[in-house]
Amino acid sequence: MIVLIVVGYFYVYAKGLGSMYVVSNKADESPFFMTIEPIVIKNILLPKGTKITYKKQYFWEKNEQKKLLDEKNILSISFKEVISWGGVPITSINKFFNPDMIGFSVYADFTKLDKNKETEFSNLWQSCNKALAIKVKDINDWSFNKENILDTQGCGRNNRHFNEDLAQQSFLNNLHAELMKIKD
Repeated sequence: MIVLIVVGYFYVYAKGLGSMYVVSNKADESPFFMTIEPIVIKNILLPKGTKITYKKQYFWEKNEQKKLLDEKNILSISFKEVISWGGVPITSINKFFNPDMIGFSVYADFTKLDKNKETEFSNLWQSCNKALAIKVKDINDWSFNKENILDTQGCGRNNRHFNEDLAQQSFLNNLHAELMKIKD
């Protein structure tokens, strides 16, 4: 029994480090809605075919829903086609799993980034080639709204939780500074 607990803890810890405590991958058990037309959710224009996954509720059925559910219960948004977030093509956004952390992780597809549109921000993000963890003031806004973005919490191995590692903190400070220079 102890072995299972230790293995489970290690799995959750390892997953958390790579994605800043992102919602677990149990979306197949969670209710979701597929957009049938473009719609604005969390201040982002979602294209048709976007999958919105919600927190499980006892009165909601599993799997696909016939209508949008309460926006405050959104766990993730997965785009059928990439959209731009800070000038970077992204595939999904996931709310942090830890309720004490207000923010989300943004997943990029750098194969879709036009070389002519590269910026120092996109180059730094691409150098860690992982989800970008963003701390925000208002969790209801997942757009690239720089007034809402408080900090860059993590990118790959670089993580604010390891504040004794000055190189990681410097990288995240530079990434955040470059993010704030973007005009999207």
